Amino acid sequence: MKRRDFFRNSSLTAAGLALSPMLFSADDNTSLLLADLKDEAKNIIFLVSDGMSIGTLTMADLHLQTTVGKHSTWIENYKNGRFKRASMDTASASSLVTDSAAGGSAWGGGVRVPNGALNVGANGEFHKPILQKFKAVGKKVGCVTTVPITHATPASFCVNNKSRNNQPEIAEQYLELKFDVMMGGGDQYFSAEKRDDKKDVYAGFKTAGYDIAKTKSGMNNSLNTNKPLLGVFSDDSMPYTIDHKSDKKLQNEVPTLAEMTGVAINKMKGSSDGFVLQVEGGKVDWAAHANDAPGLIYDQIAFDEALKVALDFAIEDGNTLIIVTTDHGNANPGLFKGSKADENFARYQTMKKSNTWVMQNLHANLKPSQLTELIEFGQGFAISDDEVKIILNHVEGLSEEELQDYNKMPYEKFAQIHKNYTNVGFGDMNHSADFVECAAFGPGSELLTPFIKNTFLHNMMLRSVGITK
Repeated sequence: MKRRDFFRNSSLTAAGLALSPMLFSADDNTSLLLADLKDEAKNIIFLVSDGMSIGTLTMADLHLQTTVGKHSTWIENYKNGRFKRASMDTASASSLVTDSAAGGSAWGGGVRVPNGALNVGANGEFHKPILQKFKAVGKKVGCVTTVPITHATPASFCVNNKSRNNQPEIAEQYLELKFDVMMGGGDQYFSAEKRDDKKDVYAGFKTAGYDIAKTKSGMNNSLNTNKPLLGVFSDDSMPYTIDHKSDKKLQNEVPTLAEMTGVAINKMKGSSDGFVLQVEGGKVDWAAHANDAPGLIYDQIAFDEALKVALDFAIEDGNTLIIVTTDHGNANPGLFKGSKADENFARYQTMKKSNTWVMQNLHANLKPSQLTELIEFGQGFAISDDEVKIILNHVEGLSEEELQDYNKMPYEKFAQIHKNYTNVGFGDMNHSADFVECAAFGPGSELLTPFIKNTFLHNMMLRSVGITK
């Protein structure tokens, strides 16, 4: 072959691979045979640690081993063989690197859609979301999350919408659907005072017979009624777990993911036709985007506590399928080698505040000594004078409005400084195309195969309860 022809052919081959529809297509092994199912499930609890790279799962487990001497629930059930395990390809219809809307829609609608869309294909076609399918056969359904309940992952199980950004519209879609339990943040999308159109979406839910909870006590009180529940506990996302643990007021007013999960199960478990619940640790993803290691580790542990609540119920119940996974990796964090790696990683044991808390306390007139004291108070170590300058130089000249802008804060720079004291670093500040962890327990778990595409889980859920289409 001539050298010129070789390069021409190689280029064509490379281009063909880049555009190959096989990379973005729906799963080719989603056709599950009912003969493969030993026992049908009555209930499904689908748990998503949003944006969980393998390093996130690892560091949370290492933190628990070095603080309380035990594995995380997730890893312990790998160790004892209770969980069936798979790797999952998370690509969307438009990219090898998915966003949460498309990632969730692969599970919710069973078809890969472009990034940004909720169960809406590239040509505008709608794919019926899975909670609508389950509601149609009589099951109670719901979602709980630590980010706005209208956010991409819960919405992907519930609605069709051309854009994940249409959160005010998604709040109204939830009202139309009348699902049984919806809890998380996002008051700005329901409140007449905060919505641009001044529509009181809460009033619509009240008229529809819902309990409306805005505090932990209000959520717990809903257990005394048979009404469906809408719980909204913050304006936007709920606080990071590490900040929640160090603030008594937050602890009294804002429920944890595990507490929301327990209430949701108790609200729906009496259904004669069963229930389906999605549980999302949404702040895991937000912490990864921010390269906020203390936020990340503690929120992954909080997710693990919710997993334990769900698993304990499933073991006792005997009729519940547990699926636990993530929609994509994010930021590829990890604990890295160093002469004091163990000692430095142990700093997370005594930290009280997230990196985000530090960023939120930056202001234009902050003195170097004040920043040093702020970090020492919240995180237990003193950074160098040169490192203080890096942060203060970044925010110098910013207006008070700009200082409230998440994207203008030196999250990445602070994370790089953090690594000098904790040995925890990040590869990026965005989603990755990594294959991710997926596990299952209970009736229907036998359907899980060792390597799947994300769309597989849609059909697996349907087949596990005996629905064939």
